[in-house]
Amino acid sequence: MTRAPGSVDLTGLSSSEVEERRQHGQGNAVEDRTSRSVASILRGNILTRFNAIITVLLAVVLVFGHLPDALFGLVMVFNTLIGIVQELRAKYTLDHLTVLSAPKATVLRDGVEAEIPAEDLVLDDVLLVAPGDQIPVDGEILASTGLQLDESLLTGEADPVDKQPGDTILSGSFVFAGSGAARAVAVGGDAYARRLADEAKRFTLTHSELRVGINRILQIVTWVIIPTAALLLYSQLRDNSDLAEGLVSAVAGVEGMVPQGLVLLVSLALAVAVIRLGKQQVLVQELPAVETLARVDVVCVDKTGTLTEGRIVYERLELLDPSVDEQEVEDVLAASAAAESNPNPTLDAIRNAFPADPHWPVSDAVPFSSARKYSGVAFAGRSAWYLGAPEIVLADGFADVRRRAAELALQGRRVLALVRTDGLGTEQSLPAARLPVALITLSESIRVDAASTVRYFLDQNVTLKVISGDDPRTVSTIAGQVGIPHADSYLDARSMPSAGPELVTAVDEHTVFGRVTPQQKQAMVGALHAGGHTVAMTGDGVNDVLALKDADIGIAMGSGTGATKSVAQLVLLDNRFATLPRVVAEGRRVVANMERVACLFMTKTAYATILAFLVGFAVIPFPFLPRHITLIGALTIGIPAFVLSFEPSSEPTHPGFVPRVLRFAIPSGVVAGTCTFLVYELARETFVDASLSQARTAATITLTLLAFWILYALIRPLGTKEAALVFGLCGLFVLTLFLPLSAEFFDLVLPPADEWVAVAIAVGIGIVLIEAGLQIGKRIGGVSRPA
Repeated sequence: MTRAPGSVDLTGLSSSEVEERRQHGQGNAVEDRTSRSVASILRGNILTRFNAIITVLLAVVLVFGHLPDALFGLVMVFNTLIGIVQELRAKYTLDHLTVLSAPKATVLRDGVEAEIPAEDLVLDDVLLVAPGDQIPVDGEILASTGLQLDESLLTGEADPVDKQPGDTILSGSFVFAGSGAARAVAVGGDAYARRLADEAKRFTLTHSELRVGINRILQIVTWVIIPTAALLLYSQLRDNSDLAEGLVSAVAGVEGMVPQGLVLLVSLALAVAVIRLGKQQVLVQELPAVETLARVDVVCVDKTGTLTEGRIVYERLELLDPSVDEQEVEDVLAASAAAESNPNPTLDAIRNAFPADPHWPVSDAVPFSSARKYSGVAFAGRSAWYLGAPEIVLADGFADVRRRAAELALQGRRVLALVRTDGLGTEQSLPAARLPVALITLSESIRVDAASTVRYFLDQNVTLKVISGDDPRTVSTIAGQVGIPHADSYLDARSMPSAGPELVTAVDEHTVFGRVTPQQKQAMVGALHAGGHTVAMTGDGVNDVLALKDADIGIAMGSGTGATKSVAQLVLLDNRFATLPRVVAEGRRVVANMERVACLFMTKTAYATILAFLVGFAVIPFPFLPRHITLIGALTIGIPAFVLSFEPSSEPTHPGFVPRVLRFAIPSGVVAGTCTFLVYELARETFVDASLSQARTAATITLTLLAFWILYALIRPLGTKEAALVFGLCGLFVLTLFLPLSAEFFDLVLPPADEWVAVAIAVGIGIVLIEAGLQIGKRIGGVSRPA
C-alpha cells in the first residue's frame, strides 16, 4: 500500500516503494567529494600560467633553435606527469577513506529498523534520529521524545531548538538531545543544506598561509617577467642580426625567471602527505589542514576517548539513604538506563552493570543532554529520579555528600548522584525537593600511549588544554597522570566568565576545565583566538561540534557522531590520540620543506631577473643558452628541491612565509646574478682569446658554484644525506663539464686559465656577499633561514 504524503506511519516504506522512488530520481545520492575530480586534477596540472609560458618558449626554440635547447620542455612534461600521478594517488586514498567514514542513517523499512548509507535515503523514508546524528535530509517530525536540534551550522543560533510532531527539520542540523522519527520531504539537491551551500561543506579550504604565500609570490613573478622579458627580447634582437639566435637567447633569459616546479612541488608535497596519513588511517577532508595543524600552538582535548580509552566501566555504588535498600537502588538504575532510548556511554555502563530491567512503566522523562549534565525519569505509581553530576542534581544542604563526591572525583573516578523527587521539573529546571539516595562511581582506563603523546606536544612547545563535561577534579587527576603540566590548575566552568577579557585570562591561566557546556567550549576556542593562538580541537560527541567548527583545525574521532565528523577537517579513523603527532610531524615537514623549496626557486628567479635587466641595458648577447639554464636549474634547484620536499623535519613553524623567502632569495639571487654577469663581461671584453662559448661556460661555472653555495646555506648543517646530495650534484656537474659527450651536448667549452682565476675570485666575493646578506636578513627578520 502506498502511503499518502504527510500521513503518520511508523512502519516505513516497503522495498518496492523505495525502488519506485529511486527510479523517479527521488533519492539522496549527490556528488559530494572530499577530493578533486580527475578532470580538475588534469586541468590543475596542465593548464597553468607557467606551463603556458614554457610552452610558448618551447615552440620558439623548436622553430628557431636547436633541439638540445628544448630540454626544458621535457622538464615541464615530467613535472606535469609527476604532479598528475601523485594527485591521483592522493585522490584514491581520500576517496577510499571517505567511504569508510561516510555518514549513516537509521530508517524504518518494511517495519524493520535498518542502518543504511545516508546517500541511500529516498523521499518519504522514515528516519530515526538520536543524539549526535546529523540530519541528512529535510523532514517532518512524526514522533518526538525530548527531541532538541542544534541548527547553528545553518542559522548561527547556538541554542538548541525543541521539536514536536509536525515541525520541520532541516538537513545540516544535528540532534542535540532526545530522539524522534521524521519523514523525508526533501532529498538530494532539493534539501536545504545542499541548496544553501553546495560547495561549502567539504571543499571550502582551511586558510593556508603556504598557499596564500605561494600565490603572492607567483603574482610578483608574473608582473616582473612581463617587462623584463620585453626588455630582454628587445636587446637580443637589437644585438643580433640573426633573428633566430636573438629569439633563442631571449628564451634562455625568460625561462630562467619561470619557477615552473614551485607549484608542482607544493601540490606534490600535500598529496604525498595525504597518502602517508591515509596509510595511518587519517582522513584529510581539507588538504591545507595538514599545514595548519603544523602551526597549531594550543591543542584542546577531551578526557573521555582522548586521554582515556572511552570505555566507561561501573565500579560501585554508595548508599546515602538508610531507608532505601541496595536492591531497590539497583532496580532504579536498571529501569532508568532501560528508559533511555539512546543512552550515552555512562548510561550504557550502568545498563551493562544492571541488566535486569524491572520493566516499570515510564510516565515522564527528561533525556540526558551535555548542557544539563543530568537525565530524569518518573515511573508510574512510583517516585521520580534524577541521575547526573553531583554538584548539579544535589540540593543545597547536603555538604557531606558533596564532600564525599569530591573525594571520589579526586581519585580520578567519574561520579554520579542518584536523587529521588516527587515529580520531574521542566527540562531546564530541577524540582526544589531532591533527596540524595546513592553515589555511583565509574572508571575509565587511561590510554597506554597518552603520556607519550602528551610528551611529544610538550617537546614541540604546544600547550594542552583539557576540556570536559566531567567533574574538574576527576579530569585534573587524569590529566596529571598522563603528565600534563599544571593539571592541578583546574576551573569549574560554571564559575567561568562568559565572555570578554576575563574569559581570555581565565582560559589562558588554567589548564583543566570541567563541567563545560557545548556553548562554553565554543567560547573558549574564541578566547584562545583572541589571545593570538592557533587552536586545534579534538572531539567525538555532539557536545564538541560547535567548538570543532570554530577551531582552526577540528579533529574528529572515527567513532564520533556524524555531526562531529562532518565539521572536522581531520578524522582519526583509528580513534587514537597518539596518531596526532604523526599528523603534526607531516604538516611540519610540508611547511618547512616548502619554504626551502620556495627559497630555491625564488633565488633562481632573482638571479635570472637581474641578469636579464643587466643584459637588457648593456645590449649584449645573453650569457646562457636555454640548455645552460636547464642544466643549472636541474642540478641546483630541481633535483635538490624534489629531494628536500620529502625530507623529515620537526622544525617549528613561524608566521611570515613570504617575507622570509624574499629576504633569503632576493639578496642571494642578486649577488649570484651580478657576479655571473661580471665574469661574463670580463671574459668577453678582457680575455681576447675567449670565444662566446667559453664566456658562456665561465658564466655557467660561476652561477652553478654560487647556486651550490646557496643550496648549502639553505640546508646546513649537513647530515649524511644532505652531504651526499650536495657533493653528488657537484660531482655530476664536474662530469658534465669534462666529459666530451656531455660538454658537447650542453655546448660547454672550457675557458682559459686566466678566466678560471676570474671565476674563483667572483665566486669567493659572491660567497662573502651572500653570507653578509643572510646575516642582515637574520637581524631584520629574527629568523636566520626559513624554518
